[in-house]
Amino acid sequence: MSLTLYGFDFLSLKGAYLFSTIFLIVFLYAYIFYLYRAQATGKVDYEKYSKLALQDSINDDLIESCDNIDNIKK
Repeated sequence: MSLTLYGFDFLSLKGAYLFSTIFLIVFLYAYIFYLYRAQATGKVDYEKYSKLALQDSINDDLIESCDNIDNIKK
């Protein structure tokens, strides 16, 4: 049995590649949307994590204290 539309076989290896590519694209955009919404609502501030690459010395201040993480969970 073959599901063919306009000469493209959806049950072949090319069909599996097409469906997996579409799934990964949708997943990527959903993840980007989630990150954007979390930043916009103030749930997580991702800009402070970008400073980690510049401030990676052992003597630098912590990005986030453990007390702050406990407050977020409540």
